[in-house]
Amino acid sequence: MKIKLRPLLAKVLIYILLIGISLIMLIPFAWMLTSSFKMNKDVFTYPVVWWPKEFITSNYVRIWEEIPLLRYFFNTSKLTVLITILQLLTSTFAAYAFAKMKFPGKDFLFLSYICTIAMPWQSYMIPQFIIIKKMGLVNTHLALIILQSFTAFGVFLVRQFYMEIPNEICEAARIDGMSEYGIYAKIMLPLSKPVIATLTIFSFTTIWNDFMGPLIYINSQNLKTIQLGLRSFITEYSSEYSLIMAGSVVALIPVLIVFACLQKYFVEGIASTGLKG
Repeated sequence: MKIKLRPLLAKVLIYILLIGISLIMLIPFAWMLTSSFKMNKDVFTYPVVWWPKEFITSNYVRIWEEIPLLRYFFNTSKLTVLITILQLLTSTFAAYAFAKMKFPGKDFLFLSYICTIAMPWQSYMIPQFIIIKKMGLVNTHLALIILQSFTAFGVFLVRQFYMEIPNEICEAARIDGMSEYGIYAKIMLPLSKPVIATLTIFSFTTIWNDFMGPLIYINSQNLKTIQLGLRSFITEYSSEYSLIMAGSVVALIPVLIVFACLQKYFVEGIASTGLKG
């Protein structure tokens, strides 16, 4: 009986530890949310008032009036959706070639491409900017779309998932006369829902929260993303803390929606990618 209780007790303790860590990590978000409903003078009160006596809902109205938040939302949504779709397309397509096709230098090319993950963006930021400037794409959304449509991490993630799919399935399809494009579109993609959902969450979150990319390539007010817009608002209204918190909460909502819609595939996608290869 004691032997059986030990694994159960260990499991309970692990869950308690994980719940405790999760609550600690959620504290800043809870403070941001409650602060968005406070008056400015109550944001930094000590001790912290977690539940305001009066909820100031007008903060969420004012934030749309003080800055062109709708324009920022449109720009960010356009970039995020387009780049995420392109990353999914390029990553799944390249991953299929690396996982299921045979061609000279495949392993060397894959290793070389994956090694770019280890290179910090700051090391090639200036040459990248010079190339984009010579192409005449500075201060355009197209510059960001071109630069961010390819991701070595996405190729690695999807390729690891594809490696778990038996090669016999692809071989049988080839014997039946199906082309490589047909195998990719009709067999591999339908089986890739978990890893596609996982990559969608990673890509969407990264692109939506990107600050440095738009800061470098975007100058026009009409082209700014929500992160640049919030930064401009903080610079101009540095004392309007409750409005800053309201804007941050609004900017967080799309990411939460995407994660809530895809989270049932998220764990499955992470578990399925493994380390085979």
